[in-house]
Amino acid sequence: MKVSGFTIVRNARKYDYPVVESILSALPLCDEMIVSIGNSDDNTVELIQSIQSPKIRIVHSVWDETLREGGKLLAVETNKAKQHVSPDADWCLYIQADEVLHEEGYVNLRQAMGDYLHQKSVEGLVLNYRHFYGSYQYVADAYNWYRREVRIIRNSKHISSWGDAQGFRRQGKKLSVKPVDAYVHHYGWVKNPKAQQRKQESFHKMWHSDEWVEQKVLKADEFDYSKIDSLQLFTGTHPSVMQKRIAEQNWQFEFDTSKSRMKWKYRVRKWLEENVGVSIGEYRNYKLI
Repeated sequence: MKVSGFTIVRNARKYDYPVVESILSALPLCDEMIVSIGNSDDNTVELIQSIQSPKIRIVHSVWDETLREGGKLLAVETNKAKQHVSPDADWCLYIQADEVLHEEGYVNLRQAMGDYLHQKSVEGLVLNYRHFYGSYQYVADAYNWYRREVRIIRNSKHISSWGDAQGFRRQGKKLSVKPVDAYVHHYGWVKNPKAQQRKQESFHKMWHSDEWVEQKVLKADEFDYSKIDSLQLFTGTHPSVMQKRIAEQNWQFEFDTSKSRMKWKYRVRKWLEENVGVSIGEYRNYKLI
């Protein structure tokens, strides 16, 4: 069984992406790792080269910044990276530059890929998510954050990145997938407020025009994390590859978890799920089988 990992990244240092930790978390599961580096104005290439793994294969891409509809550019670049995966790979593991796999799920992921290797009806595997916000101490618990997504797919030319690269589809149709008890930690909303502000001002340009960004994105020296609606304290463990980065956190963020501003529709959904065991209204970009 051969597993190929792939990811895309651009300006990793400038926007403080934990891409080194992301790649390191995927390497134990992969036989190769394709890292597609977009045209950057920082030392992203040197950053990736510093990992010094023989599994890593760097490819280069020029991002088309005119693609601004619905984050389509991210899916285009993800598909370009996927094209570099070795033809003989059985599975492809996709990870974004701000996502880190927790090693506690490695055994389950390896077993699932082995168990479903010849079960062709299984087109992918869906993993659990924890979305961290503001600092490494808090996780988002409102229902507008996706709780699971496809991150392992069969190596098929008919499966491609969908929408803004959140998930995958086969020729526009949702993939038939199996769930795996493994976690992805999403750290896209955890970084120094200055870096977060720079990222927001740039990132919105993948969805909107310069005029929209100028009008809608608040200009500031630092990002204001306080506007979040609802968070919970995180009492679990972070991936081991994140320990150094967490220890080097150089900003403070506190949130009173007793003063949730979660929308009522999400509160009702949460109550039903916790007390009745019924989950309603959850968007799924896949079909569980």
